[in-house]
Amino acid sequence: MLRVLGRRVYWRWYGEALLSGGVLLRMSGDAAKWLRPGDRVRLRTEFKKPVLGFDEYALEGAFPLWPPFAKTLEHVRESPLGGEAYRYRLKVREATYEGDYEAIAELEQFHYASEKEVVALWVCTQCHKTIPANAKPLCDCGGEARLKEIRGSTPASRFLVLELVERLPFEPRILGYLRLDPPIPRMHRRTLEGVERDIRERIFPRDWFHPTYEGGADWQRALDRVETAASRIARVVVHPDYRSEGFGALLVRMALEWAKERGAPEGRRPKHLVYTIAQMARYHPFFEKVGFRYLFDTASGRPVLFYPLTEEAEAYLERFLREDPYAKAHGGRLYRPRFGRVSGLPGPIRLAGVHKAYRSHLDLSGLSEEVQEALLAFGVKARVVERAVLRGASLEISPGSLVVLAGASGAGKTTLLRLLLGEAPDLGEVAVPPGRRVAYIPGEVEVDLGEVPILEAVYRRLKDVGAAIEVLNRVGLSDAVLYRARPHELSTGQRERFRLALLLAQRPDLLLIDEFAAHLDVPTARRVALGLGKLCREAGVTLVAATHRPEVVAALDPDLLVYVGYGGLTTVPRRGPRT
Repeated sequence: MLRVLGRRVYWRWYGEALLSGGVLLRMSGDAAKWLRPGDRVRLRTEFKKPVLGFDEYALEGAFPLWPPFAKTLEHVRESPLGGEAYRYRLKVREATYEGDYEAIAELEQFHYASEKEVVALWVCTQCHKTIPANAKPLCDCGGEARLKEIRGSTPASRFLVLELVERLPFEPRILGYLRLDPPIPRMHRRTLEGVERDIRERIFPRDWFHPTYEGGADWQRALDRVETAASRIARVVVHPDYRSEGFGALLVRMALEWAKERGAPEGRRPKHLVYTIAQMARYHPFFEKVGFRYLFDTASGRPVLFYPLTEEAEAYLERFLREDPYAKAHGGRLYRPRFGRVSGLPGPIRLAGVHKAYRSHLDLSGLSEEVQEALLAFGVKARVVERAVLRGASLEISPGSLVVLAGASGAGKTTLLRLLLGEAPDLGEVAVPPGRRVAYIPGEVEVDLGEVPILEAVYRRLKDVGAAIEVLNRVGLSDAVLYRARPHELSTGQRERFRLALLLAQRPDLLLIDEFAAHLDVPTARRVALGLGKLCREAGVTLVAATHRPEVVAALDPDLLVYVGYGGLTTVPRRGPRT
């Protein structure tokens, strides 16, 4: 066993600890700051030298201190009816390197609760100018900018990052981060009768939350006093394009392991519980999916959710939920889905012996003389073109089913959608039960995107802001900052997802979509398909979507795959039972 003689913190990603015997350890500043002079630690190393680098030792105190916490895992995304749709290879680890903190600063601007227009401060190493910016800036003098401060965090904050191990060239390396802090010093509850002070200490032992980080000019001395049995998740931020993938819940689960295995953030005392104060928990359930339970609102009206790490904490929590009159009313639950179920089609869609043909007359009148000569060289004169798209086609679609239409361009997918929308066949019968039919067929049945911000537009149709957020999240528009954007400010792919949200906001019983996911890259297309498929199944919407993309078909996991071509329909039912 050795003693800590001192520590130095240069940056969050670089610090040093000096041990008895003259051994200098290089580590991240966020790890070094928690080592107090006089602490007893155990050093393991294969090297006999006075200075040890990041990868040359292991250090333990009351908990493992170094190397940093890290877990490699595979994250499987299941199709709506079970089974694997696709998977990610990921690493969740404590932020360690300068690039990790730069990625955190860039992601922070997408945090739901960020109150800063500019979320980071940078300092030029050449002219020492401080530069506010959300991404690593270029200094006017040509010097390199280094990250000085992530605004909103404290010296007591520690960070986990979510790294995408296998990725396409255009995908980000860091998909998200979580910030873990000691408990805030005081917490009061708002009730109908007024403000109830120090509510946490009425539920759990006082020393679980004290002494905590109080701040002040001498932040190192303030850190040395921290020794609590609770941790607070202060931030969970996932890249906006990946928020429908369950990565927020994954980060929270890893934070629970970090707190339990290493006593994070300070690593001095076993942790009994982890809690969070999260206004967005009213609109997104990922904390509750992990197992957090809602207990009360703070005096400022923000919900607080707790996760017990020990049986003792579980007992205190259950007693509060059982005995407190307000807690008994909500039962520990905060989020409730708002979109709900649609009325649904009262019966199946049936096509019986359907024929559909198109006839067009091609002539050369009105064309320039040179064009007419070129066409005549190919033998093209006035001609009637007749094309039978469907010949005696029959099909049955059960209510609430997901159906994918596949086939080559011009095979008849759009024609089949037109028939389901109400166009008459030449022969045969198309029977669609009564219900709200909503369609998007590019160039024929369009969706007016309007000019108001996207959340406002969806809210005006649903009359429920919670349901509007739920729909936007399901189609892959999960960035609260983006909620304020107007349609013309969106990219082509974002407009396609917004169009889906507007279609869903009409609460259709039958939803018809042509060229689904046509403008989305592969990872985004499968994420959107998975979210749309799950929402349609939960809501009872019958979905018929035309696509040629195999990753979309796999993510939708349709009840029926219909190949359209050569005048007929070939159906492939889903293998396995519906659940």
